[in-house]
Amino acid sequence: MNQKKGVKFDEIFPPVVKMSSIQVILGLTTSLDLELEQLDVKIAFLHSDLEEEIYMNQSEGFEVQSKEHIVCRLKKSLYSLK
Repeated sequence: MNQKKGVKFDEIFPPVVKMSSIQVILGLTTSLDLELEQLDVKIAFLHSDLEEEIYMNQSEGFEVQSKEHIVCRLKKSLYSLK
């Protein structure tokens, strides 16, 4: 993992399709008289086990009083973890 605090640390790029992209694909499909198929793909990496030791601060609003200095060790990956 090469995510470092202060270097693109707050940038998150979730894999989400914009509605305008779907509209363009559907428009091209109909105008070119093509066939369109749908495929559902399970995103296995969302909750996969981690090989590295990764720690994070307690989330804002979920801090345990008198234990604010404690960090969380992640056992599974989080959504948009780089």
